[in-house]
Amino acid sequence: MLIELFLFLLLGILAGVFTGLTPGIHVNLIGVFIVSLSASIFFSINPIYLVVLITSLATTHTFLDFIPSVFLGCPDTDTELSVLPGHELLKKGLGYEAVVLTAYGSLAAVFILILIYFPSIFIISKTYETIKSFLPYILIAVSILLIALEKKKVNALFVFLLTGILGIIILNPNEILGQSLAINQPLLPLLTGLFGSSMLVLSIKNKFQIPEQKITKPQTNLIKPLVASVIASPFCSFLPGMGSGQAAIIGNLISKTDRKGFLVLLGATNTLVMGFSFISLYLISKTRTGATVAIQQLVGTLSGKILFLILITTTITGIIAFFITIFLAKFFSEKINKINYTYLASVTLLILVVIVFLVSKFWGIGVLITATLTGIYCISLKIRRTQMMGCLLIPTILFYFV
Repeated sequence: MLIELFLFLLLGILAGVFTGLTPGIHVNLIGVFIVSLSASIFFSINPIYLVVLITSLATTHTFLDFIPSVFLGCPDTDTELSVLPGHELLKKGLGYEAVVLTAYGSLAAVFILILIYFPSIFIISKTYETIKSFLPYILIAVSILLIALEKKKVNALFVFLLTGILGIIILNPNEILGQSLAINQPLLPLLTGLFGSSMLVLSIKNKFQIPEQKITKPQTNLIKPLVASVIASPFCSFLPGMGSGQAAIIGNLISKTDRKGFLVLLGATNTLVMGFSFISLYLISKTRTGATVAIQQLVGTLSGKILFLILITTTITGIIAFFITIFLAKFFSEKINKINYTYLASVTLLILVVIVFLVSKFWGIGVLITATLTGIYCISLKIRRTQMMGCLLIPTILFYFV
C-alpha cells in the first residue's frame, strides 16, 4: 500500500507541475475531472489514493503557480499580487529571485503547518461556533479594511462594486437576467478574464521585452513575513470568498515588510491557506478550495486519520515541489529573454481562450471577453488587483443575508 500511495503522490506532483505552469488550468478543474472519473475509469481505485493524488497536486500547484505569474504576468487568483513585485524584479533581471523567494515562503509554510497543526485544531474547534454567526460582518469589515488601505480609495471601492456586480450576474444568471444560461464552471472565464487575459492583453499591447536574467541567491529577512503569514492565513482560510491574496495584504499590515519579504509572505500564505482548507474540511465540513471539494466528494466526512495522511502528503510533496520550483525557475530565467515575449503572451492568451471554450462553451467566451475588458479597465485605475475579488466577496456576503 505504501508503494501505491507514493506512486499516486508522484502522479499528483506531475499534475501539479502541469496546472501550476499552465495559465487557466486550475486545481478545481482537475479535481472535478478526477471526481467524475472516480465513478467510471477510477471506480476500482481506493479513494484514499485519489485523496493523496489531489493533495499532492494542490500542494505542488501552490509552489509552481508563481512561475507564470512572474514570467508571464498571467496570475492565478491566489498569486495575482505577485505580478507587481515579481515584475519589478523581472525588469531588473531578478525574476529567478522573485520565484525563489515565493518558494522559500511555501517551503517554510509546509513545516509551519506541522508545528501548528494540533494547536490550530484545538483553537478553531473551540472558537468557530462563536464566530460563525458573525462571518458576513467579518467579510464586510475585511473588505472595508482592504479598500481603506488603498491610496485611491474611491477607485478601489468602484472596482470592488463593479466586479461584485459582475460576479453576481455571472454566478446567478437565471435570477438576475431572467433566462437560463448554461455556463459550465463559470468561475473559470470570470477569474481568467479578470486576472489572466486582461494582463496578457496589456503585455501584448505594450510589447514588453524581458531583459537578461541573473541567477543569484536572494537575500531577505524571512522571519517577519513568516510570522505575518501564520497570523493571517488561518483567519482567511475559514472565511468564504477570502484567499491567500487577502491574507497576504492583512499579514503585511500586521508585520510590514519590503518587496522581497512580501514575495515570501505570498508564497507562505498561498500554501498555508491550502493547508488550512483541509483542516477546515475536517473541523467544520466546509470546503474552501477546489481540492477540498473534490476530497469531500470522494470520501465524504473527513476522518482524523485521513487528515493526518493529508498532512504527511503535504510535507513530502512540499519538499519535492520546492526543488522542482528552483530548477524550473532557473530554466525559465535562462531561456525567457531568448523568446519573443509578445509572441509567447499571444500563444498563452490563445490557450486560455481554447480552454474556456472547451470547458464553458460559447457563453463562457462571452463571460471571458466581458471579464477581460473589465479587468483592463480596473487595472487602468491603478489599484491593487485584489479589489477585483469583489466578484466573489460580494456574492458571498449577499448569500448570508438573502
